[in-house]
Amino acid sequence: MDDLPYNAHRAVAGARAHGPDEPDARFRVLVQSPLRAGLLRYLNVRPETAFDVETLMQSFGRLRLDVENCLRELTDFGVARIVLAAGEPPRFTAQRPLDEALAAPLDTFLERRAVVTTEDQSPSVQRFREMIGRDEKMLVVFEWIRTAAKSDISVLILGPTGSGKEVVARMIHELSRRSRARFQAVNCAALPDTLFESEIFGYEKGAFTGAQDRKPGRLELANDGTLFLDEIGDMSPIAQAKFLRALEERRFERLGGQKSISVDFRLISATNRPLEQFVRDGRFREDLYYRVNAFAIRLPSLRERQVDIPVLAERFLARYCASQGMPSDARLFTRDALDALLRYPWPGNIRELESTVSRAALSAPGRTIRAQDVEFLHSPADMQPQQSHRLPSLAEAERVHISLVLDAVQWNKKEAARVLDISRGTLYRKIAEYAIDQNGRTAASLADAD
Repeated sequence: MDDLPYNAHRAVAGARAHGPDEPDARFRVLVQSPLRAGLLRYLNVRPETAFDVETLMQSFGRLRLDVENCLRELTDFGVARIVLAAGEPPRFTAQRPLDEALAAPLDTFLERRAVVTTEDQSPSVQRFREMIGRDEKMLVVFEWIRTAAKSDISVLILGPTGSGKEVVARMIHELSRRSRARFQAVNCAALPDTLFESEIFGYEKGAFTGAQDRKPGRLELANDGTLFLDEIGDMSPIAQAKFLRALEERRFERLGGQKSISVDFRLISATNRPLEQFVRDGRFREDLYYRVNAFAIRLPSLRERQVDIPVLAERFLARYCASQGMPSDARLFTRDALDALLRYPWPGNIRELESTVSRAALSAPGRTIRAQDVEFLHSPADMQPQQSHRLPSLAEAERVHISLVLDAVQWNKKEAARVLDISRGTLYRKIAEYAIDQNGRTAASLADAD
């Protein structure tokens, strides 16, 4: 959305109504919006180039409607123009108004140093923008991130392995008011009960054999900052109980200590597990679940945005070439190589795609990367579902049925909700709860278990 989606447009229209005697006022209102100001500078950096809306969406991480609204305001003002060509989408380029009274404030604006926004300064935002393709799903996620960063609300990030959950967590931290404090990441899956207390709460000297000095825990280090619990679905019941107490009271004691320590931190959690099902099965505490899931963000799998696979592959390839000191087009994919990438189900998502591209670029004998140069981490045999005679649980059967319906309607969620006779909100919740994606592995493997 434009930064001032309603008031700014009214202000621009109102300033325009005052007539040509107030060009400075009209222009100041126009560039009040950081998005309009950013687009205006972007177009003027390369005035000989015309950009389509998709390119600008990816560059700014904004939804189509927001970018189109801002471009319309710029063209209406006369500082941008549309370039039309048969069979191609409209493109936009910079334009200097013929009226000097309008051109003067534009020149002054372009001469001034651009305002560096929080997003421009965030390394994680730059990394996330590399993960945005033609599909708008990641742009919707970007809007959710911006919303979450405005408050201290606890966030639960849902998504399959390799989809970028830690990147999103770091973005929320870097865009929040806590960005100057520390970001502490803890992998719950790699933390056994014997180490949980000492890692999270820290310990005093002599608390146990080998504790020769006092060590602050991750909670203490995250004070005034952000604590990120990755793979929170793998936290043991004992660890859940101990962490819940600290989360509710915002106080804790180091292992072997008696002094109560107060902390002020923002909690972000992530999981690829169906936490709601874990709650029903008694594997995850319901009270903790509601504490960590105040605001949920779901990351789509790579197969859910298949149109982005060649876009991201070519982007990763260009970055690999640059990192090796070569021109960005020193390596190129053949059509059959891209087709092979499109056919693969990508269980490791973006992380696996990036490593596959780097491996192919390294092993290709020439400039072009062919299908035979692309080696996947999983062979077709590995991707086949394992046979089992176990009867599925009710939840597994529901997950299978929802997967089959989604596949049958080609992931048209409105139609799937109608067929299942549930609301779209319930369908979205079930997709997140069961971590259903479009690669077909979940449904197929569970169907064989029936």
